[in-house]
Amino acid sequence: MRNIIIVDAISTGKNFIYDIISRGYNPVVIQSKISGDSPEVKEYIDYVEGDLNSIEYDFEWIHEKDTYEETLEMVRDYDPILVLPGNEKGVILASRLSSDLGLLCNPIENLDAMTLKDEMQKRLAENNLRHIRGQTVTSIDEAIKFYDDENLKQVVIKPIYSAGSSSVRICANKEEMVASLNELFDETNYYGEDNSEMLIQEFISGDEYIVNTVSCQGDHRVTLVWKYHKVKTSEGAIIYDTCRTVNELNIGEAEMIEYAYKVADAIGIQYGPVHGEYMIDDDGPVLIEVNCRPCGGHMDSEFLDNISGQHETDSILDSYLKPEHFSEEKKKPYRLFAHGVVKFFIAPKDILADSSPMTNISLKLASHHRTSLPNSFETLHPFVKTIDLNSSCGLVYLVHDNLFALHHDLEFLRKVESKAFDLVLSEYNDELPVIDNEKSINDSIKLLDTCEIYGTTLFVTDQKIDRNCVQAGLDEISELHATYDCVIVNLNSSMINKKEDEIAELFLEIFTKVKVGGMIFVPETTYQCLISKRRGMEALLRILNLRIELPPNGVGGVIIASKT
Repeated sequence: MRNIIIVDAISTGKNFIYDIISRGYNPVVIQSKISGDSPEVKEYIDYVEGDLNSIEYDFEWIHEKDTYEETLEMVRDYDPILVLPGNEKGVILASRLSSDLGLLCNPIENLDAMTLKDEMQKRLAENNLRHIRGQTVTSIDEAIKFYDDENLKQVVIKPIYSAGSSSVRICANKEEMVASLNELFDETNYYGEDNSEMLIQEFISGDEYIVNTVSCQGDHRVTLVWKYHKVKTSEGAIIYDTCRTVNELNIGEAEMIEYAYKVADAIGIQYGPVHGEYMIDDDGPVLIEVNCRPCGGHMDSEFLDNISGQHETDSILDSYLKPEHFSEEKKKPYRLFAHGVVKFFIAPKDILADSSPMTNISLKLASHHRTSLPNSFETLHPFVKTIDLNSSCGLVYLVHDNLFALHHDLEFLRKVESKAFDLVLSEYNDELPVIDNEKSINDSIKLLDTCEIYGTTLFVTDQKIDRNCVQAGLDEISELHATYDCVIVNLNSSMINKKEDEIAELFLEIFTKVKVGGMIFVPETTYQCLISKRRGMEALLRILNLRIELPPNGVGGVIIASKT
């Protein structure tokens, strides 16, 4: 079997492994080296190795040598048919190896334009294409001079070589630019390299897109188009909220596709992928940056196939190995089978989490495909405040052929994120809640008396009382069926020492015991057991499509819901 080598097969690039195997080739992964021993470097290495260890198919795993010459000879011994990048860090090494081994690849003289954010804009200018004004600076004085000379207002600061939105800042004025540079010059980029050079660019305000293309012999075709929604923090950081598919082109978007083809030509792309990021403003489309590797975002093959009937890594291999199939795919119109969204969770602050209720809650969404959050919390898990793409604290992948269903699920996730974040990641709290047993019993008696008119009543409680109804403790819930006209929940002492995800799962099961047309009552003494309290309980009701009813005048501190 001939070998196909992938440099850093991580994120969406992991899909290469099965695609290579399914074509009858042997996958070999080079893990590129990264210098330094800072916490950021160690974190990146752990991330890469964790991603590679998560691949469920067999592949050979080798490591980049100390020198390029040693690496080249090691790779030469494998006699590969292709050497391809699996992520941004792999583009330079894969391109050099392919060129020196005489394999199909993009011309090596285009490598700077393919990887450096300042050089790709220069290449556009040389080809009379719209580009973003910018200047690479090594000092704050240089930045101020460029800012003043160009009469700029808002600017974007970014490393000339990095990934995601790491070390990217939007600055509203010169003062913010200077403050951000003072901070960024002391930091490292995504790969642990010093930010000795920073790119200052004019700020372009508009709608931001991804256009993913693959190329074969200099001919280009689109695989998928996405549109971003981002938010800006008070510190000027760019934070991803969602990325959704563009299923039908709207005004101005066809022009962007034409421009993307011209960008690929200007950069000198002959083979393989361009993950291009573009902005459309009043003047039309303009390139933000190109990344000559698969789209990121940890998008698995099934997710992409459900959306478009193809996935990027397979289409990339076609561009090298099956030019006739590439040509046939190029003839087809752009048609998607479903709508897709990736929701990036935004941590509002540094959090020491002890569970992730959303891992199970999201499974109940109609459009749910996959959730990327920690599954195990044997120890407390620290999460930093989200300041860029790399510090997003989790992802949910949604796909559905009904756009309304997808939007419904997305809005639910946004509401939980903003109103009941502890259902995404629950923060560790060693303070035990204060329980007023007398109040909880009195409230329950009032509710039971009120609910006599509803018919059969299920009273889920850890405090049995003298009333004529079905009373069940936690250990009895699983044996009950959805036959009750009314469900009243009175749980407090039994919730002590349970994590938020356990509590959420219990309530989700309890709420299924009401029949269609029935009512659910949750008093304050019960919903306060959740960290996010009332809003968290309301979210659990909504994920089951239960209707939250208007509270009647005079009845306070009780959530009332119905199953319609």
